[in-house]
Amino acid sequence: MPTIDASIELNADFTQRVVVKPNEYAWEASPMPGVERMKLDRIGDEVARATSLVRYAPNSSFSPHEHTGGEEIFVLDGVFGDEHGKYPAGTYIRNPIGTRHQPVIGAEGAIIFVKLHQFSEQDQSQFATDTNVRPWHPGLVDGLKVMPLHQHEGETIALVKWAPNTQFNAHKHWGGEEIFVLEGTFYDEHDSYPAGSWLRSPHLSEHCPYTKDDGALIYVKVGHLHAHEIRTAN
Repeated sequence: MPTIDASIELNADFTQRVVVKPNEYAWEASPMPGVERMKLDRIGDEVARATSLVRYAPNSSFSPHEHTGGEEIFVLDGVFGDEHGKYPAGTYIRNPIGTRHQPVIGAEGAIIFVKLHQFSEQDQSQFATDTNVRPWHPGLVDGLKVMPLHQHEGETIALVKWAPNTQFNAHKHWGGEEIFVLEGTFYDEHDSYPAGSWLRSPHLSEHCPYTKDDGALIYVKVGHLHAHEIRTAN
């Protein structure tokens, strides 16, 4: 895959805890008209290991491109589309290394959470799934429901639905933990995180999360941060 130019680094120390809340968003223009980005973490310029929010104006598009390091997407708002289909809010998409597409957005516009250049070369699962119609499974404590989305080696991605006033056990993040709050408010002993908040907690960090009266829905990815040096060096 192409070498990542590390001349741009944002939240690039994966041993540090990082929190970005929606009142801190700073949207930047991308190389394509009508497409803006809110960068969450980044190592590299246009070819980058990156976690971002991307906002597409109605009837905008992005140039055709190959996923040289893989692409993971969760559609947050509107309808994301490409030559393969249309994906409403709540769709989870994985495009492994070597796949190609051209995003084309309709009148609804779209906002997506996207992770680039973070795939193992052995992780070749390509799919799009609408989480609005998938079943939930009981969580580890009362008040939690879990929807598994993907698993490869030690990496696991899921949605977790928290009922109001739910308390989870204190736990340690082997391989780190990454959260994007989709609905409600997520809490732990450090802070409160409204919808739109992004949290990245390093390998072996700990916390004790809970919810209050509004509950929460979160995207969670675990087990992926201790191996990032290997993936970005390829």
